[in-house]
Amino acid sequence: MYRFAVYGKGGIGKSTTCTALSCAFAEMGYRVMQIGCDPKADSTLYLHEGKRIPSILETLKKKRSTAELDDLIVTGYRGIVCAESGGPTPGLGCAGRGIAAAFEALEEREAFEILKPDIVIYDVLGDVVCGGFAMPIREGYADQVYIVTSGENMAIYAAANIAVAVENFRERGYASLGGVILNRRNVPDERKKVEVLCEDIHTQIAADLPRDNHIAEAESQLRPVMEMYPDCEYAVQVRKLAEYMIENGVNR
Repeated sequence: MYRFAVYGKGGIGKSTTCTALSCAFAEMGYRVMQIGCDPKADSTLYLHEGKRIPSILETLKKKRSTAELDDLIVTGYRGIVCAESGGPTPGLGCAGRGIAAAFEALEEREAFEILKPDIVIYDVLGDVVCGGFAMPIREGYADQVYIVTSGENMAIYAAANIAVAVENFRERGYASLGGVILNRRNVPDERKKVEVLCEDIHTQIAADLPRDNHIAEAESQLRPVMEMYPDCEYAVQVRKLAEYMIENGVNR
Protein backbone atom coordinates (compact mmCIF):
# COMPACT_ATOMS: atom_id res chain seq x y z
CA MET A 1 0.00 0.00 0.00
CA TYR A 2 1.29 3.44 -1.00
CA ARG A 3 0.14 6.28 1.24
CA PHE A 4 0.49 9.90 0.14
CA ALA A 5 -0.51 13.15 1.86
CA VAL A 6 -0.93 16.25 -0.31
CA TYR A 7 -0.51 19.68 1.30
CA GLY A 8 -0.33 23.27 0.08
CA LYS A 9 -1.72 26.76 0.42
CA GLY A 10 -5.49 27.06 0.42
CA GLY A 11 -6.87 27.42 -3.10
CA ILE A 12 -3.70 26.18 -4.76
CA GLY A 13 -5.43 23.20 -6.38
CA LYS A 14 -4.86 20.33 -3.94
CA SER A 15 -8.27 18.74 -4.41
CA THR A 16 -8.11 18.98 -8.19
CA THR A 17 -4.64 17.43 -8.10
CA CYS A 18 -5.69 14.66 -5.70
CA THR A 19 -8.76 13.82 -7.74
CA ALA A 20 -6.75 13.68 -10.96
CA LEU A 21 -4.13 11.49 -9.29
CA SER A 22 -6.78 9.13 -7.95
CA CYS A 23 -8.13 8.74 -11.48
CA ALA A 24 -4.64 8.17 -12.88
CA PHE A 25 -3.83 5.51 -10.29
CA ALA A 26 -7.19 3.82 -10.94
CA GLU A 27 -6.43 3.80 -14.68
CA MET A 28 -3.20 1.97 -13.80
CA GLY A 29 -5.25 -0.77 -12.14
CA TYR A 30 -4.74 0.21 -8.51
CA ARG A 31 -7.51 0.20 -5.92
CA VAL A 32 -7.57 3.80 -4.71
CA MET A 33 -8.92 5.53 -1.62
CA GLN A 34 -9.07 9.32 -1.39
CA ILE A 35 -9.68 10.91 2.00
CA GLY A 36 -10.62 14.58 2.16
CA CYS A 37 -9.36 16.29 5.30
CA ASP A 38 -11.33 19.53 5.09
CA PRO A 39 -14.49 20.68 6.92
CA LYS A 40 -16.00 21.63 3.54
CA ALA A 41 -15.99 17.91 2.60
CA ASP A 42 -15.52 18.66 -1.10
CA SER A 43 -12.27 16.87 -1.95
CA THR A 44 -13.94 13.97 -3.76
CA LEU A 45 -16.88 15.94 -5.19
CA TYR A 46 -16.23 15.24 -8.87
CA LEU A 47 -15.56 11.55 -8.31
CA HIS A 48 -19.28 11.01 -7.67
CA GLU A 49 -20.98 13.36 -10.13
CA GLY A 50 -20.84 16.46 -7.96
CA LYS A 51 -23.15 15.03 -5.34
CA ARG A 52 -22.23 15.93 -1.79
CA ILE A 53 -21.66 12.85 0.34
CA PRO A 54 -22.20 12.81 4.12
CA SER A 55 -18.96 13.44 5.95
CA ILE A 56 -17.67 10.98 8.51
CA LEU A 57 -18.36 13.45 11.32
CA GLU A 58 -21.94 14.01 10.13
CA THR A 59 -22.52 10.28 10.02
CA LEU A 60 -21.01 9.72 13.45
CA LYS A 61 -23.15 12.51 14.89
CA LYS A 62 -26.28 10.94 13.41
CA LYS A 63 -25.61 7.24 13.97
CA ARG A 64 -22.96 7.35 16.70
CA SER A 65 -21.64 3.88 17.57
CA THR A 66 -24.03 2.15 15.16
CA ALA A 67 -22.28 3.67 12.13
CA GLU A 68 -20.62 0.97 10.06
CA LEU A 69 -17.75 1.30 7.60
CA ASP A 70 -20.10 1.37 4.62
CA ASP A 71 -21.80 4.41 6.17
CA LEU A 72 -18.51 6.34 6.14
CA ILE A 73 -17.45 5.79 2.54
CA VAL A 74 -18.81 6.10 -1.00
CA THR A 75 -17.49 4.37 -4.10
CA GLY A 76 -17.08 6.74 -7.03
CA TYR A 77 -15.58 6.96 -10.50
CA ARG A 78 -13.51 3.90 -11.51
CA GLY A 79 -14.20 2.31 -8.14
CA ILE A 80 -12.31 4.98 -6.18
CA VAL A 81 -13.27 4.82 -2.50
CA CYS A 82 -14.20 8.31 -1.28
CA ALA A 83 -14.25 9.51 2.32
CA GLU A 84 -14.64 13.03 3.71
CA SER A 85 -13.69 13.79 7.28
CA GLY A 86 -15.86 16.90 7.50
CA GLY A 87 -15.68 19.17 10.50
CA PRO A 88 -17.54 21.43 12.90
CA THR A 89 -19.67 24.40 11.95
CA PRO A 90 -17.30 27.30 11.18
CA GLY A 91 -16.49 29.21 14.35
CA LEU A 92 -17.88 26.52 16.63
CA GLY A 93 -15.13 23.96 16.88
CA CYS A 94 -11.67 22.78 15.90
CA ALA A 95 -11.34 21.36 12.39
CA GLY A 96 -8.16 19.57 13.38
CA ARG A 97 -9.99 17.62 16.05
CA GLY A 98 -12.57 16.69 13.45
CA ILE A 99 -9.90 15.08 11.31
CA ALA A 100 -8.60 13.16 14.32
CA ALA A 101 -12.10 11.86 15.11
CA ALA A 102 -12.65 10.81 11.50
CA PHE A 103 -9.35 8.94 11.33
CA GLU A 104 -10.08 7.19 14.59
CA ALA A 105 -13.48 6.12 13.25
CA LEU A 106 -11.91 4.60 10.14
CA GLU A 107 -9.28 2.85 12.23
CA GLU A 108 -11.83 1.44 14.68
CA ARG A 109 -13.71 -0.07 11.76
CA GLU A 110 -10.50 -1.51 10.26
CA ALA A 111 -11.09 0.41 7.04
CA PHE A 112 -7.69 -0.21 5.51
CA GLU A 113 -7.63 -3.89 6.42
CA ILE A 114 -11.10 -4.47 4.99
CA LEU A 115 -10.91 -2.25 1.89
CA LYS A 116 -7.29 -3.16 1.15
CA PRO A 117 -6.50 -0.09 -0.98
CA ASP A 118 -3.28 -0.10 -3.00
CA ILE A 119 -3.12 3.69 -2.91
CA VAL A 120 -4.34 6.07 -0.20
CA ILE A 121 -4.35 9.81 -0.89
CA TYR A 122 -4.98 12.32 1.90
CA ASP A 123 -6.10 15.75 0.67
CA VAL A 124 -5.19 17.99 3.60
CA LEU A 125 -6.37 21.54 4.29
CA GLY A 126 -3.91 24.05 5.68
CA ASP A 127 -0.93 26.25 4.95
CA VAL A 128 0.92 24.94 7.99
CA VAL A 129 1.15 21.49 9.50
CA CYS A 130 -0.23 21.52 13.03
CA GLY A 131 -2.76 19.78 15.23
CA GLY A 132 -5.14 17.42 13.49
CA PHE A 133 -3.94 18.59 10.10
CA ALA A 134 -0.63 16.88 10.86
CA MET A 135 -2.26 13.52 11.61
CA PRO A 136 -1.67 12.01 8.16
CA ILE A 137 2.08 12.31 8.67
CA ARG A 138 2.70 12.37 12.39
CA GLU A 139 0.52 9.35 13.25
CA GLY A 140 1.93 7.14 10.52
CA TYR A 141 -1.06 7.24 8.19
CA ALA A 142 1.01 8.53 5.26
CA ASP A 143 4.54 7.70 4.22
CA GLN A 144 5.24 10.56 1.84
CA VAL A 145 4.15 14.16 1.54
CA TYR A 146 3.78 16.09 -1.70
CA ILE A 147 3.42 19.87 -1.62
CA VAL A 148 1.38 21.66 -4.28
CA THR A 149 2.52 25.19 -5.14
CA SER A 150 2.57 27.73 -7.91
CA GLY A 151 5.16 30.44 -8.53
CA GLU A 152 3.12 32.94 -6.52
CA ASN A 153 4.98 34.30 -3.51
CA MET A 154 2.42 33.30 -0.87
CA ALA A 155 2.13 29.79 -2.27
CA ILE A 156 5.91 29.40 -2.16
CA TYR A 157 6.04 30.80 1.38
CA ALA A 158 3.40 28.30 2.52
CA ALA A 159 5.23 25.45 0.77
CA ALA A 160 8.46 26.32 2.58
CA ASN A 161 6.68 26.29 5.95
CA ILE A 162 5.10 22.93 5.24
CA ALA A 163 8.46 21.51 4.19
CA VAL A 164 10.02 22.58 7.50
CA ALA A 165 7.26 20.83 9.43
CA VAL A 166 7.60 17.66 7.34
CA GLU A 167 11.35 17.63 7.95
CA ASN A 168 10.77 17.87 11.70
CA PHE A 169 8.38 14.93 11.56
CA ARG A 170 10.75 12.93 9.34
CA GLU A 171 13.45 13.20 11.98
CA ARG A 172 11.05 11.46 14.36
CA GLY A 173 10.55 8.59 11.94
CA TYR A 174 7.37 9.76 10.25
CA ALA A 175 6.60 10.70 6.63
CA SER A 176 9.21 12.15 4.32
CA LEU A 177 8.90 14.77 1.59
CA GLY A 178 8.35 13.15 -1.81
CA GLY A 179 8.57 16.33 -3.87
CA VAL A 180 6.89 19.51 -5.02
CA ILE A 181 4.05 19.63 -7.52
CA LEU A 182 4.14 22.81 -9.58
CA ASN A 183 0.54 23.72 -10.39
CA ARG A 184 1.05 26.61 -12.76
CA ARG A 185 -0.63 30.00 -12.50
CA ASN A 186 1.52 31.38 -15.34
CA VAL A 187 3.25 34.04 -13.26
CA PRO A 188 6.62 35.41 -14.47
CA ASP A 189 9.64 33.11 -13.95
CA GLU A 190 7.36 30.52 -12.36
CA ARG A 191 9.49 27.44 -12.95
CA LYS A 192 12.66 29.20 -11.78
CA LYS A 193 11.00 30.36 -8.55
CA VAL A 194 9.87 26.85 -7.71
CA GLU A 195 13.29 25.44 -8.57
CA VAL A 196 14.82 27.84 -6.04
CA LEU A 197 12.27 26.67 -3.46
CA CYS A 198 13.22 23.05 -4.11
CA GLU A 199 16.90 23.86 -3.66
CA ASP A 200 16.12 25.51 -0.33
CA ILE A 201 14.05 22.59 1.00
CA HIS A 202 16.27 19.88 -0.53
CA THR A 203 13.74 18.24 -2.83
CA GLN A 204 12.75 18.22 -6.49
CA ILE A 205 9.89 19.18 -8.77
CA ALA A 206 7.90 15.96 -9.10
CA ALA A 207 5.56 17.39 -11.75
CA ASP A 208 4.94 20.54 -13.74
CA LEU A 209 1.18 20.74 -14.28
CA PRO A 210 -0.01 23.23 -16.89
CA ARG A 211 -2.80 25.71 -16.37
CA ASP A 212 -5.55 24.10 -18.39
CA ASN A 213 -9.09 25.30 -19.11
CA HIS A 214 -10.18 21.68 -19.58
CA ILE A 215 -10.28 21.35 -15.78
CA ALA A 216 -12.98 24.01 -15.36
CA GLU A 217 -14.88 22.66 -18.36
CA ALA A 218 -14.93 19.15 -16.86
CA GLU A 219 -15.96 20.41 -13.42
CA SER A 220 -18.81 22.39 -14.98
CA GLN A 221 -20.09 18.98 -16.09
CA LEU A 222 -19.49 17.59 -12.58
CA ARG A 223 -16.82 15.19 -13.81
CA PRO A 224 -13.07 14.84 -13.28
CA VAL A 225 -10.89 16.17 -16.06
CA MET A 226 -9.25 12.75 -16.42
CA GLU A 227 -12.62 11.34 -17.48
CA MET A 228 -13.83 14.14 -19.72
CA TYR A 229 -10.56 15.14 -21.38
CA PRO A 230 -8.20 12.17 -20.96
CA ASP A 231 -5.84 13.33 -23.72
CA CYS A 232 -5.37 16.96 -22.63
CA GLU A 233 -1.88 18.04 -21.58
CA TYR A 234 -2.85 18.31 -17.92
CA ALA A 235 -4.03 14.68 -17.90
CA VAL A 236 -0.81 13.58 -19.60
CA GLN A 237 1.32 15.28 -16.95
CA VAL A 238 -0.78 13.90 -14.08
CA ARG A 239 -0.21 10.36 -15.36
CA LYS A 240 3.54 11.03 -15.40
CA LEU A 241 3.28 12.28 -11.81
CA ALA A 242 1.41 9.13 -10.77
CA GLU A 243 4.17 6.98 -12.28
CA TYR A 244 6.80 9.08 -10.52
CA MET A 245 5.07 8.67 -7.16
CA ILE A 246 4.92 4.91 -7.54
CA GLU A 247 8.55 4.66 -8.63
CA ASN A 248 9.71 6.77 -5.69
CA GLY A 249 7.12 5.73 -3.13
CA VAL A 250 7.28 3.61 0.00
CA ASN A 251 5.31 0.39 -0.45
CA ARG A 252 3.99 -0.89 2.89
